[in-house]
Amino acid sequence: MRQSTYPLERDLGMRYYASDADGIGGRLRAAPTDFIVEEIPIENKGGTTGPFLICRLTKTNWELQHAVKEIAKRLGISHRRIGWAGTKDRNAITTQWISLYNITPEQVNAVQMKDIVLEPLRSSNEALSLGDLLGNRFDLVIRDCEVPDLAARVDTITGTVREGVPNYFGLQRFGAIRPVTHTVGEWILKGDYEQAVMTYIGLPFPSENETTRTTRQAFLDSRDPGPALKEFPVQMNYERAMLQHIYNNPGDYAGALRELPPKLLSMFVSAFQSYLFNCALSQRFDDGHQLTEPVPGDHLVFANGRTDTVTAVNAGAAAMHIKRGRCSIALFMPGKEMAAGKGGTAGPVIDALLAEHGITREDFGRAARFVETKFEGAYRPISLRADIESAPEGNAVRLKFTLPPGHYATTVCREYMKADPVRMI
Repeated sequence: MRQSTYPLERDLGMRYYASDADGIGGRLRAAPTDFIVEEIPIENKGGTTGPFLICRLTKTNWELQHAVKEIAKRLGISHRRIGWAGTKDRNAITTQWISLYNITPEQVNAVQMKDIVLEPLRSSNEALSLGDLLGNRFDLVIRDCEVPDLAARVDTITGTVREGVPNYFGLQRFGAIRPVTHTVGEWILKGDYEQAVMTYIGLPFPSENETTRTTRQAFLDSRDPGPALKEFPVQMNYERAMLQHIYNNPGDYAGALRELPPKLLSMFVSAFQSYLFNCALSQRFDDGHQLTEPVPGDHLVFANGRTDTVTAVNAGAAAMHIKRGRCSIALFMPGKEMAAGKGGTAGPVIDALLAEHGITREDFGRAARFVETKFEGAYRPISLRADIESAPEGNAVRLKFTLPPGHYATTVCREYMKADPVRMI
């Protein structure tokens, strides 16, 4: 394995690559057409009758939350009446399914928006929610790969990806331009809503333009929402909504957070869970363990849903099953429920990380009540495998592959590129 040298990746727990091979460099998303995602839906989920209208949403260079809010505005409804199965990238062309409550096809057909196509498909008796999909198909292009042996490097790395790479949560999970999502989630878990608000609105990042950085820093220094409301641009509507709430209700930081859409609010805490997973996975590599080499105590998840625990007796058989792709080692992402059979813990590495951050199971329970999301905890495979179609095209490389829900295309791309992560956003 090879360690990442990029501070941003290391800060987010993504400290390793699977292969020792040099990367191809380059840039992902030079244009939205270089990142095409198509959601694979669960056919006829919820039947064909009911109060929910299932629609196909195709968008270009739109962040999902803002697209949903604008669609709701055009339809004259609350954004809470819109559900979706998966979040999608902004700088991309994405096709996905959404559900609209008590909306007719005629109302949908009347919606006209730049770079958005909304097509009514069928009725359903269920709203779509996160995870209601089979996976995603990707068609990606990495450009400007100025290396002399491009085809050979691509072939080598493609072989590695087919065998498995660290199944990290990608950069966009934490915020592509401002990776603060997990930090906001940590403050929510600790019940410090003021710090959560200050982090979300005020913490500047180098990748933002100078005006935005200055505006954020001024609010962070003064904590006065009045001047900030005059300075924050209109398009930063989430920040402005929170600032307006604080202006009208001084000191009510919990209420300011609730100005955000519920699904966005829930993503803060789940981002902190993702951060813990990334850190725990890298710690596993620090300790000398590999993706496909089970050690006693490891949890196994099989393709058919069966689970098992590795022991000294069955470790050899487990290694064989992992090699043949029948199962994967999994780490537990903690929540208000801890891993079954672990004596109320999530495993020694995760337990140590929770202790380091001062987070308890009770904190997840309080956050679940505040955010109105379960946060029960779950196992996640540590290895991502993909049957890649890779094709060098001059100094570019086209990659086509399919991933299960919750797995990140940028995790595949970083293995190829081994470049500064800002070149993937």
